[in-house]
Amino acid sequence: MPVEERGLTSGAKREGGKGMATGESLTGSQRVRRLQTVLHVKAKEEPGRRFHALCDKVWREDFLLEAWRLARRNGGQPGVDGESFRDIEAYGVERWLGELSRDLREGTYAPKPVRQVLIPKKQPGKSRPLGIPTVRDRVAQTSAMLVLGPIFEADLEPEQYGYRPEQSALDAVRRIHRLLNRGHKEVVDGDLTNYFGEIPHAELMKSVARRVSDGRLLGLIKAWLTMPVEEDDGKGGKRRTNRARRERKGVPQGSPASPTLSNIYMRRFILGWKKLGFAQHFCAEIVSYADDFCVLGKAPAAEMLAAVTWLMGRLKLTVNDQKTRCLRCPEEPMEFLGYRFGWNYRPSRGQAYIGNRPSKASVQSICRGISELTQSRHVLKEPAHVVAALNRRISGWAQYFCLGQVTPGYEAIDAHATKRLRQWLCRKHKVRGGKFVRFPSERLWDEYGLKRLARTTKGLPWAKA
Repeated sequence: MPVEERGLTSGAKREGGKGMATGESLTGSQRVRRLQTVLHVKAKEEPGRRFHALCDKVWREDFLLEAWRLARRNGGQPGVDGESFRDIEAYGVERWLGELSRDLREGTYAPKPVRQVLIPKKQPGKSRPLGIPTVRDRVAQTSAMLVLGPIFEADLEPEQYGYRPEQSALDAVRRIHRLLNRGHKEVVDGDLTNYFGEIPHAELMKSVARRVSDGRLLGLIKAWLTMPVEEDDGKGGKRRTNRARRERKGVPQGSPASPTLSNIYMRRFILGWKKLGFAQHFCAEIVSYADDFCVLGKAPAAEMLAAVTWLMGRLKLTVNDQKTRCLRCPEEPMEFLGYRFGWNYRPSRGQAYIGNRPSKASVQSICRGISELTQSRHVLKEPAHVVAALNRRISGWAQYFCLGQVTPGYEAIDAHATKRLRQWLCRKHKVRGGKFVRFPSERLWDEYGLKRLARTTKGLPWAKA
């Protein structure tokens, strides 16, 4: 029996308390969670351990079925083969997964090229590439990350908040707020040039192999790192390139493996910052979310930036000089993960304090989204449909932007949403005058059910700042 399976048995015995289901009664998802727990515990207890019997878990029926469920829930477009989730369901999910399991087990599995699309950035005229693997490759990668994720989660530094099961961007926002209030006011607001595309394969694989000695699984990761890319050739056709194989660098954005792999490599930066004494020397801490990071300390920000640039150079990464800023907060406000950090003022007394609130750009972004949903081209839709779409968009935004002084932003969004819905209803019903009489705000909120954010802050402790 492989050592990880033996660990599973012993772990099950240790966990065997009240109401613990037997192995025979566990569902597939429960078996996956049980093994993930054992792998995580063993990785935490033995920091120097290398796991050797892992690939057989990747093609296990329960892991592949759980990977399918996750991939299906995330949705997404088909890859280069045109195979969609509906096609697979029509073919038979169990049959399809059985064939994938067989190919992985027999070594005949080979990833297909990634279909690349360009996603517009906030800056006009700029875009970033997003890779869309085939559904088959997405399920295989997700299954592998179900195995590897718990192992490397045990190693990630507490300063890393992105793509982790019990961490979030809001935790990073809270940490920055605490650091600023503890006197860490010198800030390096960092930005890396094409982080995902510049991660060197050799160094990344060393970081993975530090924990994994299973040659077949390492081979799969190498194959996923060097998948060709299919993109438009600008003439109505397609072309395939393979920069990743040619230059030996890059993790494809959009693949299920990229969050875990990017976190593994970013750990090198944070670990180096502490091991080389920069954290102590500058009295500084890094806060990282995926490829976004900032350094908050008590030494001059310019000195900290020099250390960051040197360390990133050692990791073969490049600091973006145009987007990286040195500042002193709260005298100079900073923005991170959509929040603005700086001076806030209490409405009652005008007293200043160091706080955070949704940034102006974030409020403008949701307002643009509201405007798009209430354009003239939607005038034939039913009001209930439009209001439901608005409420989903507004609620999703507010669920994230719920920390700090949110009331001014909420009030601005409420005002914009009521104005746009009123204009849309007037166009739909051909109302030319008296629009405030026909569609007062109270009617939009009470009768049509439009979400109103400002009143939701009453009585909530996080909204009193």
